Amino acid sequence: MSVLAVGQLIGWGTTFEAVGAIGRKLGSDLGLANEIVFAGLSVMMITSAFASPLTGRMLERFGASRVLSIGTLFFAAGLCVLASAQGVIGYITAWIILGLGAALALNAPAFTAVVEREGVEGKRTIAILMLFTGLSPTISWPLLNLLHDLIGWRSTFLWAAGLQVFVCLPLYLFGLPKPVARETARISANTAPVPLTAAGKKAAFIFVALSTAIASFVTFGLSPSLLEVLQQSGATPELALQLAAARGVLGISARGFDMLLGKHGNPFLTSVSGISLMIAGFSSLLLLPPSTVSLWIFVALYGFGSGILVVARALLPLALFSPSEYGRQASRLMMPQNIANAIAPILFTALLDRTGVSTALIISILLTLVALCSVILLISLVRKARRTASIVTPSRP
Repeated sequence: MSVLAVGQLIGWGTTFEAVGAIGRKLGSDLGLANEIVFAGLSVMMITSAFASPLTGRMLERFGASRVLSIGTLFFAAGLCVLASAQGVIGYITAWIILGLGAALALNAPAFTAVVEREGVEGKRTIAILMLFTGLSPTISWPLLNLLHDLIGWRSTFLWAAGLQVFVCLPLYLFGLPKPVARETARISANTAPVPLTAAGKKAAFIFVALSTAIASFVTFGLSPSLLEVLQQSGATPELALQLAAARGVLGISARGFDMLLGKHGNPFLTSVSGISLMIAGFSSLLLLPPSTVSLWIFVALYGFGSGILVVARALLPLALFSPSEYGRQASRLMMPQNIANAIAPILFTALLDRTGVSTALIISILLTLVALCSVILLISLVRKARRTASIVTPSRP
């Protein structure tokens, strides 16, 4: 697990988090507007989304270790292109390459590596990995800023490429334990936790894809504009900063709570709880009289709800599909999620600027209600499948 934790910290920290840390500084050197600089993240997400189905097939054929290793090479290449960029073409090209690396080395392939080695018992390890992912900006932002001040942003990205080649690549190739021997665990590897029919699997996939994509859309849409949401709701700039920081702490705490539950956690109930908390948070900010108390209530509900949903999104495929299917299904689910992540900040920013916070909150409530209904339908499908299986399974004499 430590190998994957280090790899995910470096992977997220040197790519996605780098824009938040030093993006504005490199933008001024390249003569790029901040909108174009931050659009690199959208390019990365969209590229990763469309590469996700291919990632799923590669995971099934080659295994997570090789896929993660290939992803680090794409990361290293993309960071080198970024370090040598002279304008918008080189900059966007770098983020396309980094998007391919993200599809092959972040989240789904790392979680698949856990499932290959621990099977359905890997819930706690996946939750721990999500906790490290949440800590990535806390660690990477100060280090990236320090390196920028010492050696400049181009050399910083070259150092980041070196970390991919000389740290992550050897760890993924030689540091991961061997997968569970399928000769002795083939039955458990091919046995799904829920006895779904072929049609049931398709329906379950649609419900999971819909609920997770909507949850990602709302959280990724609001997060970059959270300060604006809080200020339009009556917070002073100083209070808005405090509330935003508290939201980050609550999100990480929620991931830690799910980690403590380990194998006793239930991603179906966690999803319902997380979405319900988000709905309650949006409703409180919309309906309660503007005050410091109502702002803290919103941040507490939204921060904790969105935090536990991050873990639930990673664990839902493992609760539905067999370990041997996990990599393919988890990668397929990343496609709608990453598309949602790419377009959400742009749409929510336009919504806030043109219509105000009330409209944004109402739309967020409606969307999360759709996500909640999807999870409830998924739970109903799972219960029906288990009930049917128990009826058709002959009892022992």
